[in-house]
Amino acid sequence: MSTTEPRTAIVTGAARGIGAATAVRLAAEGRAVAVLDLDEKNCRETVERITAAGGRALAVSCDVSDTGQVTAAVARVAAELGPPTVLVNNAGVLRDNLLFKMSDADWDTVLNVHLRGAFLMTRACQSHMVDAGFGRIVNLSSSSALGNRGQANYAAAKAGLQGFTKTLAKELGKFGITANAVAPGFIATEMTEQTAQRVGMGFEDFKKAAAAAIPVQRVGVPEDVAGAIAYFTAEEAGFVSGQVLYVAGGPLD
Repeated sequence: MSTTEPRTAIVTGAARGIGAATAVRLAAEGRAVAVLDLDEKNCRETVERITAAGGRALAVSCDVSDTGQVTAAVARVAAELGPPTVLVNNAGVLRDNLLFKMSDADWDTVLNVHLRGAFLMTRACQSHMVDAGFGRIVNLSSSSALGNRGQANYAAAKAGLQGFTKTLAKELGKFGITANAVAPGFIATEMTEQTAQRVGMGFEDFKKAAAAAIPVQRVGVPEDVAGAIAYFTAEEAGFVSGQVLYVAGGPLD
């Protein structure tokens, strides 16, 4: 049985992958969970998994890079599930390319979804957290924040999220709000499958090659990341803030 307070959480990009696993995990710990994605129809499976297990969930359409949509989504969550005091900024996209091939749109799309999206969602939720005297913000960074060939846009966004996280921890700590980042390594998701396609490898071979370079000798799964996120959102994690946790199967060189 969960000992977590019955608070409301928002997880962005929660239709599948890490976001879906996180929504399910937080619901299992007693949170009411708003499952946000571009199209709420794509959130139905996640919501059904939560409600089938006896939890409360709400599917919400939202482009996190759009101020109006973010404002409306957070207001709807507050009205239907309760004030959101847990926020997981997970929404993300890939537009991989080498720098000389990268278009303005490739750059802008990735920065807007990852970095602007986290900013807009956090700004919209912080008043609810301040009013409650409690808040947990978790931003999804990546091992690519350390630099990765063909991902100048993604690496910049994920590195930016680490600086954003540390700043939030300093600004919001006095209100009982913590901010931390989780930086996954290789996690088997649709996004990493897209990367395999980009480099011309079958996904199974791609995973096998990645596992060989990881100390624990396997690639990660979304539930590995969801567990780390759940820790940061817990009541007991109130003295942990401004941290970046790499969930990568071992130390990164």
